[in-house]
Amino acid sequence: MKEPIYDILIQNTRILTPDMTIRSGVDVAIKDGMVSSICSSGSLSCPEAEQTVDGSRLLWMPGLTDGHMHTCQQLLRGKILDALPMIWTRIMLPFESTLTPEAVSLSAALCSLEMIRGGTTAFLDAGGIHMDEAAKVYIKSGLRGALTLSTMDDTKVPDSMRADAAESISRLNEYYNTWNGSGDGRLSVYYSLRSLISCSEELIRGVFEAASERSAMVEAHMNEYPNEINYHLERYQMRPMEYLDSLGVLSDHFVSAHSILLSEHEIELMAANGVKAVHCPFSNCGKGVPNTPRLLESGISVAFGTDGTAHGGMSLFQEMKIFRSIMNIRYGVPESNPVIMPAETILSMALEGGSCALGLHNKSGQLKEGFCADLIAVDLDQPHLYPTNNLVHTLVESVSSQDVIHSIAAGKFLMKNREILTLDEEKIRFEAHSWLTKNHLMEDELCYR
Repeated sequence: MKEPIYDILIQNTRILTPDMTIRSGVDVAIKDGMVSSICSSGSLSCPEAEQTVDGSRLLWMPGLTDGHMHTCQQLLRGKILDALPMIWTRIMLPFESTLTPEAVSLSAALCSLEMIRGGTTAFLDAGGIHMDEAAKVYIKSGLRGALTLSTMDDTKVPDSMRADAAESISRLNEYYNTWNGSGDGRLSVYYSLRSLISCSEELIRGVFEAASERSAMVEAHMNEYPNEINYHLERYQMRPMEYLDSLGVLSDHFVSAHSILLSEHEIELMAANGVKAVHCPFSNCGKGVPNTPRLLESGISVAFGTDGTAHGGMSLFQEMKIFRSIMNIRYGVPESNPVIMPAETILSMALEGGSCALGLHNKSGQLKEGFCADLIAVDLDQPHLYPTNNLVHTLVESVSSQDVIHSIAAGKFLMKNREILTLDEEKIRFEAHSWLTKNHLMEDELCYR
């Protein structure tokens, strides 16, 4: 009996190509975590594989990347919508600061389930406490991702989430040394600043310096709230991105989460330094509308994030729909331009933009030979999806998380026929129910005090 040449062989299927068109009658072969071959169906000379998948009635495409999510806010689902202002200081900070290692582990497991089921194969976490527990779960999940710690030295921050500059950088270095490259290379560690207004100049400089020494990426919440802009104008007579530029730390290793309230000069600085942007459409709706057409026109890479479950769940298909509507009403309608943000551009942001935010440009985000085998399959055999006159348009306007039937990351199945293969979903659901029952009164107190 011949030894299998490939790990997975997907036969007779449709794929979303790098130029955002659909190619039918295709076989896709996967070997050692990479896409080994894409060819016309039946044309492989040696089609032996450990696993063969019937790809008819499916569309295979790159897995989605959540460019900004919060593991440590997973248990806040339903608590933020319609809440009074100052949710960070009233709800999120008190909640996150009291999380136990067990709660963070459960949060990471729930995040993993939601992402896998929703077509997300990679993510960029914004940081929190007890993140060693999160790393253990994400390794087991099979997902690709970037993790970090919540880094702040403001004395107004609870002790469990605060450390002085030297200690904060030491913790990040230790976390990097422990987890970067773990999970067979699927997990990376970013350096981070939770928010510039919660970090001293010493900490900001130190984080960027430590990251640069390791060629690591840095992420921060940027230009998200008016008070953040005003804080910098009052103290430095500069806006947030201008302030970072004055410190000489902007580079193509920086990911700017949210990037809503940007001036023209800040956009120019981002473009000149190769800074990556991430939008979280549902979450951002309550804060402002980003000038994404201008960002893209400037050559800035833009990705999508969900901002985590506290802000409407972790469906990137939902975020794409919301984003298109926002762009149309803010920019398309005033200019009588119905294609201000075409479906192909939106998909490219979700795929290639996410890949750039994860530091994997030209390695993932496309279904292409030699790229990472991070793929999902959409079940087209459903009345709300098929027949269609334009499948690329249907991907943006009609597909939902529930339509994802298979998920592969690093060449291994995470979900097959809607069954999670890497985690015990029943056990996780039971633990989540037990946590909610035990902490119900505490949750109410946190949200309404």
